[in-house]
Amino acid sequence: MVVAEKGVAPMPRREAVLERLGAFGPPEPYRIKMVEPVHRSTRAEREAQLAQAGYNLFRIPAEQVWIDLLTDSGTGAMSSGQWAALMQGDESYAGARSFYRFEATVREVFGLPHVIPTHQGRAAEHLLFGELVRPGQKALANTFFDTTRANAEQAGAQAIDLPSPMASEQVAPFKGDVDLDRVAAVLRSSPGEVAAVVLTVTNNAAGGQPVSLANIRETRDLCQQHGVPLVVDASRIAENAFFIKEREDGWASAPVAAIVGAIGECADVISMSAKKDGLANIGGFLALRDDALAERIRRRMVVTEGFPTYGGLAGRDLEAIAVGLREALDEAYLAHRIGQVRFLAVLLRDLGVPLLEPPGGHGVFVDAGAFLQHIPRERFPGQALAIALYAEAGVRSCEIGSVMFGADSGSRRPELVRLAIPRRVYTEAQLALVARAFASLQEKLASVRGVVIVEQPPVLRHFTARFAPV
Repeated sequence: MVVAEKGVAPMPRREAVLERLGAFGPPEPYRIKMVEPVHRSTRAEREAQLAQAGYNLFRIPAEQVWIDLLTDSGTGAMSSGQWAALMQGDESYAGARSFYRFEATVREVFGLPHVIPTHQGRAAEHLLFGELVRPGQKALANTFFDTTRANAEQAGAQAIDLPSPMASEQVAPFKGDVDLDRVAAVLRSSPGEVAAVVLTVTNNAAGGQPVSLANIRETRDLCQQHGVPLVVDASRIAENAFFIKEREDGWASAPVAAIVGAIGECADVISMSAKKDGLANIGGFLALRDDALAERIRRRMVVTEGFPTYGGLAGRDLEAIAVGLREALDEAYLAHRIGQVRFLAVLLRDLGVPLLEPPGGHGVFVDAGAFLQHIPRERFPGQALAIALYAEAGVRSCEIGSVMFGADSGSRRPELVRLAIPRRVYTEAQLALVARAFASLQEKLASVRGVVIVEQPPVLRHFTARFAPV
């Protein structure tokens, strides 16, 4: 027995220390080589920033944010290999060698022959739906995310979400799946009316939940039976493949790269924002099987994106993506990446913060409706929580609920706040600060007020809308 000196707390038991250490995920498979100072603002400064920004976190200057969990898109830290690749960038307007290195990598990773670079993922969606959709057609998805839905609808499609029944369960391994029975029913009842089926892997709008390979393959079979293209949004495909390896029967011994390739075999089109699992700060692409569709998109893109061998990107960006696509398949990296998400989820769960369970691949999704039960849906509890979290600790997050998806998005859709964790950026100590901010908020929940929208655009309103506290 260890006896503490008078006035000194006893040393924690070995078991307690080991239990606390167990909350940490795998160690970082990298060393920190460069640091960026961040500004720690005062509460008065943050409250002034909120008022000036119309209580919209997208309008807050980044230098006024301490821990930035707004998005994992383009916010990661590039590796020494990627920075070295930047110096090899060939900035020729047409036919640069950087494009051919990029093209070869995409073909190797995904297995589709036609590779078309774009400046980011939503540009790829815009080009794709502009060629795939005839006005009045339907587009089906496990769940459309904001820009995918906007591009499908602007092309004239009716965007229909068909999430798996598992999505509403508290815990299930593949809550990102599409509802195969409902997809089959729509395809049977609407011959010639469905432009595409879209599978987003992982399913961002459903909390970053993974899609099983069995579900992807069955969706592929349905699409082939009805002559409808299957589009895979592969922005977080490496994370999805890690979950398949971890949770799906028959894949435990398969390399993540092989699982990604198996997903690619099912797709007619791959659409990707390389700002996620491309580990780059900008860029995206389409990979396609159909010769004619690829040629139509190349002709269309010249008007908006640029020549088909650069697609709105510098050669150095293409080089960085080519390296990043391979680095994202590293299983030590993925174990740490998803381990960080689980680490933050454990801290919040232990505090009693209601979460979407199990935690997904790129962030923790807090159930703001359950956390702020005194705020009704029409007063946007997700936005209210995001505002309160920033005011409390300078942590920026993103509402995923009625603001993003609209008031008609359905009463069953939860009011969420996404804590999206940038890749290779924050330490566990910084993520623990986020948990401490929630602990502080728990002591003053009654003071958190709902908001109303005072100004909004007709499309993608969450990016630029202005709010006012009730």
